[in-house]
Amino acid sequence: MPFAPKLAAVQTAAVVYCEGNFAGLDGKTAHGLVRFCEAFKIRAIVDSQSAGIDAGLLLDGISKAIPIVADLGKALALPGSPPTTFIYGMAPADGLYGKDDRRVLMQAMAAGLNLVSGMREYLNDDPEFALAAMRHGVSIRDVRRPPALKDLRLFNGSIATARCIRIAVLGTDGAIGKRTTATILVQALNASGIHAVLVSTGQTGLIQGGRYGIPLDAIPSQFCSGEVEAAVVEAFCTEHPAVIVVEGQGALSHPAYLSSSFILRGSQPQAVLLQHAPARRQLSDFPFMPMPTPASEIRLIESFAATRVIGLTLNHEGMNDAQISAAIALYAAELAIPVTDAVSRDPAALVAMVVRAFPELGSSKNGQL
Repeated sequence: MPFAPKLAAVQTAAVVYCEGNFAGLDGKTAHGLVRFCEAFKIRAIVDSQSAGIDAGLLLDGISKAIPIVADLGKALALPGSPPTTFIYGMAPADGLYGKDDRRVLMQAMAAGLNLVSGMREYLNDDPEFALAAMRHGVSIRDVRRPPALKDLRLFNGSIATARCIRIAVLGTDGAIGKRTTATILVQALNASGIHAVLVSTGQTGLIQGGRYGIPLDAIPSQFCSGEVEAAVVEAFCTEHPAVIVVEGQGALSHPAYLSSSFILRGSQPQAVLLQHAPARRQLSDFPFMPMPTPASEIRLIESFAATRVIGLTLNHEGMNDAQISAAIALYAAELAIPVTDAVSRDPAALVAMVVRAFPELGSSKNGQL
């Protein structure tokens, strides 16, 4: 019997701010919220450069009935239940707000909206924002704020108690679709009757309503492996799933985004799915650095950790359908592992990847080992 996801009892209506970036890589938080969100009912995206288009159509060619509007005023004027939350939907490399961002966030609070943000700047620590929140009777949630130092956990070996299959979704770059693939994989496994749970490691997954996870890149490096371990163990002890999928961050080969090393050490996955963008020639935030190949990344992952890459998933940016099909065939022949595109192809292919690597899942009763 398929496992149904535990949706929030009541979804809060929200507007997502993504000015000038919904059509680009820095809009990845907004992209994730359009594709899937348990915690909020997304009413609109604010981006004057893409206004007048359905957000789902622009993103994936699938209508989501989420309009892109030019400004906050137009979002508030939309028919239906009024939003109560304003989500900052961008993820620039520096994690800092611009002057226009601050002005719009202030306008949102003045309109009575609570703020949610995953930026590295904590709005609650800004006297101007803290005072405005108090004045307007709204709240500010800084998603990326780590736990207090006294509450951070070192690696302690408890990952051995998470007696289930653990799969990390890693990538060859940042902003390449690891969270999207991980989310679709968990949904597809549950729909097929294999109980799966997602552990989020970034701000978007937590904003979407992820029940297990941490803002990994905001945690002091000494505690990163331990915090990943603790999140996975919590997910296992609470739900006893057959599979835990851990969202990756950056890439193991990346010169700046090294969170994958902590994910591999902390969660100790028995398997990895690798996400790659065939048409991407340079790293997204580092155009002076060429993209690694899937083959080189697989060698690095398998030499760094006691795990195996069981499949390759594609980000089809800059590719048409024929090119996607050609890339799937090419990489499958070159790497001798299954290859698919989680967004444009049937999610059953993701399930097949996992069951091929772990045949016991195909015969497990009630989706549990």
